[in-house]
Amino acid sequence: MDTLMLSRLQFAVATYFHFLFVPLTLGLSLLIAIMETIYAVRGREEYRAMARFWGKLFLINFAMGVVTGLTLEFQFGTNWSRYSRYVGDIFGPLLAIEATVTFFLESTFIAVWAFGWNRLSPKVHALAIWLVALASSMSAVWILIANSWMQSPVGFAMKNGRPVLSDFMAIVTQGYAILTILHTLAGSYIVAGFFVMGISAYHLLRKPQAGFFLRSFRIALIFALVFSIFEVVEGHMHGAGLALKQPAKLASLEAHWNTSANAPVYLLAVPDPENDRNSIEIGRVPGALSLLAFHTPAATVTGLKDIPRDQRPPVTPTFVSFRLMVMLGMLFLLLTVTGFFLRNRLPSCRLYLKVMIYAIPLPYVACALGWTVTEIGRQPWIVYGLMKTAEAVSPVSSSQVAASLAAFTIVYTLLGIAAFSLIARQARKGPDAVPKAQSAG
Repeated sequence: MDTLMLSRLQFAVATYFHFLFVPLTLGLSLLIAIMETIYAVRGREEYRAMARFWGKLFLINFAMGVVTGLTLEFQFGTNWSRYSRYVGDIFGPLLAIEATVTFFLESTFIAVWAFGWNRLSPKVHALAIWLVALASSMSAVWILIANSWMQSPVGFAMKNGRPVLSDFMAIVTQGYAILTILHTLAGSYIVAGFFVMGISAYHLLRKPQAGFFLRSFRIALIFALVFSIFEVVEGHMHGAGLALKQPAKLASLEAHWNTSANAPVYLLAVPDPENDRNSIEIGRVPGALSLLAFHTPAATVTGLKDIPRDQRPPVTPTFVSFRLMVMLGMLFLLLTVTGFFLRNRLPSCRLYLKVMIYAIPLPYVACALGWTVTEIGRQPWIVYGLMKTAEAVSPVSSSQVAASLAAFTIVYTLLGIAAFSLIARQARKGPDAVPKAQSAG
């Protein structure tokens, strides 16, 4: 493989691995803040114990997210130096704000929270974890704004052949960025909700401390239900944005080849990019794509045949990843709605509890699929319409990138085994001490 493909693989490995920890950091910090606020307001000790137990899992996860995030950012200089030089005037300030403001705020208050259990009042301690949750979300916001600019460049002027910042607020407030932020944060909250529900289900099946984990399950259930509904609704809003900003990505999401009004959606299709068609089409819904993209079935949707071959994204991985992501989103909605109706008799619903244990990794998979759709669907552009990915790679040999890719893969594998082993052991162990009021369901 050449330097370009190896660099893309290395960045994909680093990004996917890093994003195993980011969503849980975002979502679990907010759930813990809710639990600790209940303790601070009502004085119920079981919620303090709850925040401490889930907080230990949060700290392990957070530490791994920091380690993997640092190595990820270095790759902009090592593997994508031409890209860094090209967009540095715009990308640099956004990442600088994330690193010097939100990340340090997050890290500072994590320390305050982690070491302040017996040193701070309940309300001040709860405030500390709220600031962690806020800073974590704001850190993600700045990263997503930077990524959204790559997807939809705005607020710049071309000088000496490269984009230069001209309107900071246009970048920060553009609709594409806002939709991406909402979609990603909601997905992260679903990850955390299913994480807490799955571990709680494990303990509910084993019976010890059932009251403690029943309360944890119910808090996470409502949390995940709200954001599962929100994710489905908000995801629909991306259609119109893609139709205007990235018509090639929209066409590849639906394997839509011919420009037409009343454009259909297929429940299942097998794209055949070599022949500019679908080899198999099942479940045709006329007008659905036009309706999703432009809110009217009469609208015309650009097909892939009207987009030059060298500007089309890979159709099959984009189409398949999008379909799987949507299916998982609907599954999350089904599982949370089911849980809502079963919430008053959860301990007796053993089949549902077992399903929720096995469902823990599914939101992670959905997040990975979402980024696959976002990044592969943007190809061949690294900055949409301005710079192609092939033009962004560093002038290094393929052997150098192959060696670093192998090293990253080995190190990340070992780190992953260590991190998830620690999380699993702590999750199985349960809380150190649960107030007696919790022993009754």
